[in-house]
Amino acid sequence: MIGSTKKIENYLDKLFPNPKCELNYNKDYELLLATMLSAQTTDKRVNEVTKILFEKYPTLKELSKANIIDIQNIIRPIGTFHKKAKNLIEIAKKLEKDYGGKLPNNREYLESLPGVGRKTANVVLSNIFNVPCIAVDTHVSRVSKRLNIAKEKDNPLQIEKKLNKIFKKEDLCKRHHQLVLFGRYYCLARNPKCNECHLKEICLYKQKN
Repeated sequence: MIGSTKKIENYLDKLFPNPKCELNYNKDYELLLATMLSAQTTDKRVNEVTKILFEKYPTLKELSKANIIDIQNIIRPIGTFHKKAKNLIEIAKKLEKDYGGKLPNNREYLESLPGVGRKTANVVLSNIFNVPCIAVDTHVSRVSKRLNIAKEKDNPLQIEKKLNKIFKKEDLCKRHHQLVLFGRYYCLARNPKCNECHLKEICLYKQKN
């Protein structure tokens, strides 16, 4: 795997030398909320609704007191908006009550928030607090399996552990973004751009198709 890992790293560095999160945010807590909202939808769509949401409710205190129907109407385009609207208000209330509106560097606490799982916590810890970790979303999962880093039956935590093992700890934040972007723009779920990919020799998907 050492040779393959180096090849993967070199190609990701070539494609995305300075990768970054594509969710828009200006405040730490906004990334948490945006990432929670991004489940089962696209970052582009989330950015469209959070632009309106964060302008109308510029503080957690205001968001915590928001009318849930108004929140639902704002985030309706991203789907599952009833549940996500409730989560937004509850998260705002808890952060206000527990940390005075600040976002804590505390994985256990973050994962206790409604609608926040390990993936969302990893995104926040990595981007806001520079904690070396990889958030396994659908893109990272798909790419890891196709490149034979993970098995087809592996769950997100198993995939995360395998990625942590092959990549250097200090590179994990960068590798996370690179894998997401690679899956989003090159190694697509349908019609991946295999012909122009430099990793097709080690790709299980390419071998099968």
